[in-house]
Amino acid sequence: MKRMRVHVLSRVGWIAVCLTLGACERPTPQSHGERPPQEVSVIEVVPRDLPASYEYVGQSAGSRDVEVRARVTGILLSRNYREGAAVKRGQSLFTIDPAPFRLALQKAQAELAAAEARLDQTRHDSARLKPLAAAKAVSQKDYDDAAAVERVASADVQLANARLAEAKLDLEWTRVEAPISGISSRAIQSEGTLVSGPDVLLTTITQIDPIWVSFGIPEREHLAIRKAVDEGRLRLPGGGSGFDVKVLLADGSEYPYKGRLDFADVRINPATGTTDTRAELPNAHGLIKPGQFARVILSGAVRPNAIAVPQRAVLDGPQGKFVYLVDAQGKVERRAVEVGDWQGDDWIIRKGLQAGDRVIVAGLMKIGPGAPVRVASPDATAPAARPPAEPHPANK
Repeated sequence: MKRMRVHVLSRVGWIAVCLTLGACERPTPQSHGERPPQEVSVIEVVPRDLPASYEYVGQSAGSRDVEVRARVTGILLSRNYREGAAVKRGQSLFTIDPAPFRLALQKAQAELAAAEARLDQTRHDSARLKPLAAAKAVSQKDYDDAAAVERVASADVQLANARLAEAKLDLEWTRVEAPISGISSRAIQSEGTLVSGPDVLLTTITQIDPIWVSFGIPEREHLAIRKAVDEGRLRLPGGGSGFDVKVLLADGSEYPYKGRLDFADVRINPATGTTDTRAELPNAHGLIKPGQFARVILSGAVRPNAIAVPQRAVLDGPQGKFVYLVDAQGKVERRAVEVGDWQGDDWIIRKGLQAGDRVIVAGLMKIGPGAPVRVASPDATAPAARPPAEPHPANK
């Protein structure tokens, strides 16, 4: 009996402990109340003019590529420049053996002297026969023949002068000069080669100041830009030709000189589906070499009265992108939006938002439509006071 009494008392004790713990775990009336509103951060939508830029991949090329060819046929006597070095216009690059051309010049000079002597003789004969023909001392035919011989001799002198000028020109052309200033290429022909005039390429010269950077604007983006301009969502600088051109080199560094658009084709390249476009930049120090790849950034366009919100505020749903707003009653409103390009860390919003909307940018994970929220601080509703960020490339 004594052992049974102890067992009963133990069970009673355990029941008391359980009742006590159950009383501790019983929810209080306060726990049945509503949860406090979620704290969020918002920004107020304020339309403003935003810069727009466009980025493309381009390749540099010399503004002028000139082939250097000889104008006369002869033996290449010497090369007078250092391959790959800068050359000036008029500088001697090659010399063709001038000896045959000096002889041709001397021959032309002798032929001219002989033609002039014959002309003097015919003039004297014609002058002597003229008064005799007037006095009927000689026949008119004799005088006419003498006058004709004089005219032929005069023509021979003109021909000899032309041959002399040609001989002088050929002798000058044995000195092959640089037609432009630029960077020379390797010599294709070596000394001792028979150069058959313009048929043989000797070298090339590339003018690199200014330098050209060619790139293509995709047809789809070209149409999008035109549509944005027509709808008033984009304003181009100077009708589209006044873009500021900035170039980023292969290592990511920015080229220190700005450029300008130099050419834009009116046709679409069928091989690439792009509009061939070209920018011109100063390159006095030769920092950009022909054939380099670079990123071309066109800036100067403006998006008037644009709306931009941080990318973290734009969410993806089954029906597309949307944002959460705080309405006048302090509750969450879901709003579908149409996004455009990036602007730094922001999305450009084309449709769905208007001035004065309060967009939630922080605290998005614990809220839903219709949920009450509390704005973190009054300052959070003010528009961002930071300067416009560097625009993100439009051609993603």
